[in-house]
Amino acid sequence: MKLKKPKITRSNVIYWVVLNLGTLLLAAGVYFFKAPNNFATGGVSGLSIILAKFTTDIPWLGQTEIMSAINVLLLIIGFIFLGRGCGFKTAYCSLVYTAEMQLMKLIPVQLPLTNEVFLEFVLAMLSTAAGAAIIFNCKASSGGTDIIALIIKKYTKIKDVGTALLITDLLIAASAFFIFGVTTGLYSILGLFSKAFLVDGVIESIGKNKFVTIITTAPELITPFILEGIHRGYTSFKAEGGYTGEEKTIIITVCKRGEALKLKMRIHAADASAFVILTDTNEIMGKGFRETL
Repeated sequence: MKLKKPKITRSNVIYWVVLNLGTLLLAAGVYFFKAPNNFATGGVSGLSIILAKFTTDIPWLGQTEIMSAINVLLLIIGFIFLGRGCGFKTAYCSLVYTAEMQLMKLIPVQLPLTNEVFLEFVLAMLSTAAGAAIIFNCKASSGGTDIIALIIKKYTKIKDVGTALLITDLLIAASAFFIFGVTTGLYSILGLFSKAFLVDGVIESIGKNKFVTIITTAPELITPFILEGIHRGYTSFKAEGGYTGEEKTIIITVCKRGEALKLKMRIHAADASAFVILTDTNEIMGKGFRETL
């Protein structure tokens, strides 16, 4: 029996490009900004920053090497205790993330890049939060303490992954107070919480679409553009104007923000008196958007 070769489609290519971009942003944020300033904001990167403090006498065992070893170890533990819960995408992102950190060591730059600690902190949080958000939006994970959180959820009474992850990351961030001092410890705690809000904000921004409601007397001039111009579906039904009693058609559709702009221009050209409502939506499930719950 011949196995069918997986089809390479445009959407698949875009998916993997975006996933790798998220991994690269995460690795760059950790290597160029977090690690040089000892911002231990949780995760494997934070743990490796703390452990690297005790291996300064071993030239070949730095932060990136420690992080690589922990990531590989956690992947093995994940497959043992979680099975399929530690999936291919998590393994892929974790290994690529680790490899990129090693390759960045070859770039001839002096770290930290600036003498402005707060600027480096902001850049560290923005880059790592954007990278993590992109990876989460691709329904993947960079591994690390996510695996620990899933194990805690499976074998303890803590059944919320977010709570388990916060506990592990908070313990790592709090350790910075004792290892690097109060200032770096405060930056680490601040970074832990600010990253959580930034990740949520970026995920919502990435997933934002437009829900469009159109009330018009000329649906035949608008609906073909929805189907053929922006390649979206729609639902329509008849209605009656409450003030005029005039028969109208209500059309509802969902589209990307760029498509919504094109649709607005088309509606204005086709029926300048049409009543249009555009609403931001953060999550849509269905064909052309999210396929599953």
